[in-house]
Amino acid sequence: MNLANKLTIIRILLVPVMIIIPLLGINGQIFNIETEFIILNAIFIIASLTDKLDGYIARSRNQVTNFGKFLDPIADKILVLVAMLILVEKQMLPAWIPAIVLAREFAVSGYRLIAVEQGGKVIAASIWGKLKTLTQMTAIILAFVNINNTNIFFEFTKGTLSGLPLVINILTSILMVISTIATIFSGIDYIKGGKDLFKDR
Repeated sequence: MNLANKLTIIRILLVPVMIIIPLLGINGQIFNIETEFIILNAIFIIASLTDKLDGYIARSRNQVTNFGKFLDPIADKILVLVAMLILVEKQMLPAWIPAIVLAREFAVSGYRLIAVEQGGKVIAASIWGKLKTLTQMTAIILAFVNINNTNIFFEFTKGTLSGLPLVINILTSILMVISTIATIFSGIDYIKGGKDLFKDR
């Protein structure tokens, strides 16, 4: 197994670690941020960096494998969805956002199954897909910067936040909304790009 695939597996293994952290009942704060969120953020950032690194290594060393092509996107989706579900559990993210992400992934996965059956046509990632990934990862990282335990999504509309927590909350909310919109449009682009696959032959 090459290094790129090992990094992908490490990313997958970090997911159950993220799941376990909230169950440990970790207390305390560092710089007014819950220690639990700092740990979760550190794990998420490390896992996100392995995503960039394994892709670079695979391409630069000509180590692109079918195993990597299969596992890498799955690892990314599991990582993002688990992070979002943790935020939902902490009442920091409305459930409809990960629901949209999950629906998009089911739709795209269904398309890929049909594509494989009909010759394996590949649709290139659109600007919407790249925007989705960038804003999604950034929003999740900012969401875990939960200063004074008040950084609830859209909490700024109640007028209960001020200063840095307000700035972080607004920025996080904007990025999460953008990522959700990009998720919808990237899914539409993906399906439109392979619409011929749905025509009966």
